[in-house]
Amino acid sequence: MRTEQLEYIAAVTRLGSLRRAAEELHLSQPALSETVRNLERELGVDLLERKRSGARMSAEGRELLPHIINVLDAVDRLRSAAGEQHLISRMVRVGTVNAATVPLLIPTVREFRAAHPMTQVEVVGAQQSDIHRTLAEGGLDLGLVNHLDGDDMPAGFESTELLRGRPVLCLHPDSPLAALPVVPASALLDEPLIAMRSGYVMHRYVRRLLEGHGPVFSYSTDGAEMGKLMVAEGLGCTVLPDFSVVGDPLERRGAITYRPLDDDTTRVLLMLRRRRAESVPRAAHDLHEAFVRRSAELGGSLSRPDRPTGAPA
Repeated sequence: MRTEQLEYIAAVTRLGSLRRAAEELHLSQPALSETVRNLERELGVDLLERKRSGARMSAEGRELLPHIINVLDAVDRLRSAAGEQHLISRMVRVGTVNAATVPLLIPTVREFRAAHPMTQVEVVGAQQSDIHRTLAEGGLDLGLVNHLDGDDMPAGFESTELLRGRPVLCLHPDSPLAALPVVPASALLDEPLIAMRSGYVMHRYVRRLLEGHGPVFSYSTDGAEMGKLMVAEGLGCTVLPDFSVVGDPLERRGAITYRPLDDDTTRVLLMLRRRRAESVPRAAHDLHEAFVRRSAELGGSLSRPDRPTGAPA
């Protein structure tokens, strides 16, 4: 068994297909496929389920994946201890629902890169369920997800609260609702609503807020960043945690604004999650700590005590 065999199977798992893994690893697809089959024969286990749509980790493979990752991490630590830091091409992968991108994610990545110039950071936008699944499979090191206060924490992960906020209505400054200091939930039924797709916590929150009623018209999109761009272009309004709106470049230049909703009891938590494991790669550990430091600098919240920008006096 060779280390590169384990690296290859990890790449196939992360990318979801032999073709994409071969392209990233600069190998021919037949050569990569044969290497993986050799490892499967050596272990006596089918690590991959090969389908026309791509290759995914089999159930047996998922059971072995944590051990494969631990071996690769141990090799990284050995190389580091031997003074071969330049040989390590470790990549840290972060999944995000695109919450608190400007105040938290970008400054944290910038700080981490300054301390780890040889480590690549891959940021993947996805829904909560996809982030949790990929964390469990080892395809992500960390995940940034929203969590409604009071919901059960998912099993199998270490969860760290980074920010605590409240849902707000993100809207265009010219919207009639911008004249209100607080927006009642019923007002959302008469406005075009840019909703997060099913699978996002804010999708579930809005359905609960509207008690199952639908607005006059709604869009559906993935993630806060696209939602804010659509609001800035005047397509409608969207409901997001305040930490995804406050300080955003669009908010700073007046292209979007926000108002509190009359449901002032709900709190949204931005959680940093990672898979429970006996050992954590050094780079992933350091990035985790960088997120915690940045959240502490923000005071765990981005809520403004005064009225939102543009609110009537």
